[in-house]
Amino acid sequence: MRGPAAVAVVVALAGPVAEPAEAPALRLGIAGLTHSHVHGILGRKATDVRIVGIAEPNRELAERYAERYGLDRSLLFGSLAEMLARARPEAVAAFGSTDEHRAVVEACAPRGVHVMVEKPLAFDLREALAMQAAAERHRIRLLTNLETTWYPSVHTARRLVREGAIGEIRKVLVNDGHRGPKEIGVDPEFFEWLTDPVRNGGGALTDFGCYGANLVTWLMGGAAPLSVTAVTQQVKPAIYPRVDDEATIVLAYPRATAILQASWNWPVNRKDMEVYGERGYVLVPDRSTVRLRRDEASAEEQVLPPALPGARQDPFAYLAAVARGDEAVEPEDLSALGNNVTVARILDAARESARTGRTVAPAPR
Repeated sequence: MRGPAAVAVVVALAGPVAEPAEAPALRLGIAGLTHSHVHGILGRKATDVRIVGIAEPNRELAERYAERYGLDRSLLFGSLAEMLARARPEAVAAFGSTDEHRAVVEACAPRGVHVMVEKPLAFDLREALAMQAAAERHRIRLLTNLETTWYPSVHTARRLVREGAIGEIRKVLVNDGHRGPKEIGVDPEFFEWLTDPVRNGGGALTDFGCYGANLVTWLMGGAAPLSVTAVTQQVKPAIYPRVDDEATIVLAYPRATAILQASWNWPVNRKDMEVYGERGYVLVPDRSTVRLRRDEASAEEQVLPPALPGARQDPFAYLAAVARGDEAVEPEDLSALGNNVTVARILDAARESARTGRTVAPAPR
C-alpha cells in the first residue's frame, strides 16, 4: 500500500502519543515559623511542592499562620521529631532562627531528608562544619536560600566576567540592607531573634553581610579570602541595643578586594553589586538590570538578563529538582554547601575582626 492511505493506517494503528507523566509534588516539611521568609512558601500557589507538615512549638503562632493561609490543622506539629516521624517529608525547609539550623540538619540527615535553610547557613564556623559533616555522612543535599540567588542580573554579571568582558576582577562592592527590621515592620517573632546576638550571631553583619560573602565567593570560584577586616557600629542603640546595625567588611584576595556594606540604616532597600575589572565594570543595581562598560574607550551599555532556566527561577522548585536528582549542584553555586561554609568562615572572621579591631585570617579549610 502506498500514498496517503498508508500513512493513515499507520497513524490509526499507532494511536495517540502518551504525554509524559508529571512528577509527583515534593513532600515538604517546614521547620519553624519565626523567620518572616516563611510567607514565601505558605503563600506559594505552584503545585510542584506540597507541605505535609509544619513543626512549630509556639502553637499560637502556628494557629495564626494556619488561619491566615487556610492550612489544615492536621499539618501542625509541636516538634520537629514528631513531624518527621508522622509526616515523612522528602525535604525540609528551615524557617527558624539561625542557631537552630544545626539541630534541623542533624535531625533530618539520618532519615535521608534533604534540607534547605534560610540564609545564612551559620554564623559560627563550628556549626557550619558540623552541618556539613552530617549532610555528607548521610548523603543529603543541604542548600542555603538567599534572595539574590534568584536574580537573573547577578547570573548575567558573572557570565560577563567569565567571558572576559571586563578583564580579571580587581574590586567588588556589594551593598545590602534596608532601614532596619523595626522600621520596615518585620513580624515580632522574627524581630525577637534577629536582634539577639546569640540566636543570630550579630545584627546587620550577619543578616546582610552573608549576601555579599556569598556572591563574592561565587565570583571568585569558591576561593576564600586571605584576610577579613570588619568594622561594626550601633547607629541606633535605642532600637538595637544588643547587636550592630551597621557593618563594613573588607575581604582581601591575592589580586582583588571586596567591600561588603551591610546596613539597617540605608534610606531605601538595597541589594546591589558592582564588579570592577582590569579594563571595565559590570553594575547590577537590581534583580533585572545590568550595566556594562568594557573599557575606557567604550560607552556604557545595558545588558538584558535572560530569565533563569526552569527550576532555577524559584527556591522551592530548585529544592524539589535537587532532591529528585534533576539539578546538579556545583560546590561554588550560590545555594551550595561548599560556598556557604566559606560564607560562615567569612562571617566568623568578620565578627572576630570587629570585636578585636584587627584584621583576621579566616580559619583554614
